Amino acid sequence: MTFRQWARCYLRLEILDRYMLAELSGPFGFGLAAFTLIFAATSLLNLGRLVSSEHAPVWAAIEIFFWQLPAEMSLVLPMALLLGTLLAIQRLSGESEITAMKAGGISFMRMCMPLLAAGIAMSVVTFVVQEVVAPFASDQITEIENTVLTHTSAFNRDLTVSAPLPSGGRQMTYATAYEPHSQALLHVTLIQYDRNNAPVQIIFADRADFDAAEWTLENASIYRFNPDGTVIAEPHIAQQQVALGENPSEIVQRIKQNDPENMSRAEIRQIVASGQLTATEYSKYVTTYQEKLAKPFACFVFMLIAIPFGMRAARSGGGTGVGFGFAVAIVFVYYIVLTIFSYISEAYVLLAPLWAWVPNIIFTVFGLVRLRRAASV
Repeated sequence: MTFRQWARCYLRLEILDRYMLAELSGPFGFGLAAFTLIFAATSLLNLGRLVSSEHAPVWAAIEIFFWQLPAEMSLVLPMALLLGTLLAIQRLSGESEITAMKAGGISFMRMCMPLLAAGIAMSVVTFVVQEVVAPFASDQITEIENTVLTHTSAFNRDLTVSAPLPSGGRQMTYATAYEPHSQALLHVTLIQYDRNNAPVQIIFADRADFDAAEWTLENASIYRFNPDGTVIAEPHIAQQQVALGENPSEIVQRIKQNDPENMSRAEIRQIVASGQLTATEYSKYVTTYQEKLAKPFACFVFMLIAIPFGMRAARSGGGTGVGFGFAVAIVFVYYIVLTIFSYISEAYVLLAPLWAWVPNIIFTVFGLVRLRRAASV
């Protein structure tokens, strides 16, 4: 059997799979819209105050609003999947369709398989949104805040590096932008001062690339100031190695306002590996690094819990309101447990990989027990 034949045989959706996923899609869309509106309402209030109080341009506030959505999606997608599953199972059970399927020889676990597969798939989607889309969106928000809302550019705020010189003076480096994917500073100006605070050298370069332990200035022009007042110019130097005083991970840390929640796991790993963090910062960064791997799988965990709770909601005779209430309660308890173990992880950081997954493990075991009970009814 060729791979293509195997894929067709094992990956094609049967009628039951398509039916269960179709039943999920409508309530999932409703949950996605509902929870997005809840989060969006808070953002709109904050942006409204920004426009009215700080006289920010309306277009900038609208841009920030849309760039905030990817970060919110990391929270909204698991919640929407939870509510969608609750409502879908509640409808199927309330209208005796699950009973009819069982009478037709379909086991309850077989009915749940496409839903659980959807939970795993949405976990992967949430992880991609969190690691790729959300950090990029966060960079865009920072850029808007730097260049528009505060009426200053990153040149004057985040991308200024000060470092002492061995001779006793100091070196100031300015850049207009930072490229996260290449770890390069763009349009660099480097000024060296002597111990009397008099400039002795100015370097202009198109960009500065970091390699190993040093920066390389590309297409640089150097101007040296002699004590007698003369200036020596060396224009169009292809490459010039310099020490700026900060590596890319430290620059990223400042740009992201020292908040690992705004970073991808790759950026967090790079900052941790730099060895520049204090003990408190190290615990915070390592904990967030591990949690960013575990949190997206709340989609699967919520799906696992939602199926038996949907059966219970159907037996209680409630409608959408009951399902929404169950969803809010489950999310509330889950994130309380997650917060508790987050604090434990920061206190005992050596076991951070374990603490990050404990909430998922607890709720997975709970969901499996309840799912087994629901299957035996």
